[in-house]
Amino acid sequence: MTGTDGGAATSRRPLRADAQRNEDRLLEAAAAAFAREGAGASVKDIARQAGVGVGTLYRRFPSKELLIEAVYRHEVQRLCEAADELAAALPAVEALRTWMERFIDFMAAKQGMADALRVILTDESEKLHTRTLLVDAITHLLGAAEGASVARPGVDARDVLMALGGISLMAANEGQRELGGRLIDLLLCGVVRG
Repeated sequence: MTGTDGGAATSRRPLRADAQRNEDRLLEAAAAAFAREGAGASVKDIARQAGVGVGTLYRRFPSKELLIEAVYRHEVQRLCEAADELAAALPAVEALRTWMERFIDFMAAKQGMADALRVILTDESEKLHTRTLLVDAITHLLGAAEGASVARPGVDARDVLMALGGISLMAANEGQRELGGRLIDLLLCGVVRG
């Protein structure tokens, strides 16, 4: 998604390997900073954490809003790609649960960027695109679980996504990350065969 969808990233040509590594480090450092400190995180601190100069950051992302947008898209991409990786590496229910935990962490990080994301996510097509990617990831994991005969047939991935969204909001509102894990276990009781 990064580099191919929307915003300033659309017209970029492919990066040299060293420039791509710098961008990846910047996105990782920015994601951690925004999750910790919100949209007010220092751009200088992000650059320092990534091991690059602030000029490098501004050449790639001329404004903090563009950096936040790139981080958001990068994190969505990573989360969705994790579905395939987890399904290939773990038993089906463990893969689904691990992905759900990652989703809760993604939503917590997104809360840190909420003010800036309101501008980005006013575009309905962006929201629908993200939702489609997430539903596809859940569908893949549910399909693996059904194929292994450990999930109830016919569980709707959109319903699971909505339930996870609610879980993440409750955990964030209560300030209890561990609550998210307990509620995921309850959700899995409705997904996994008894």
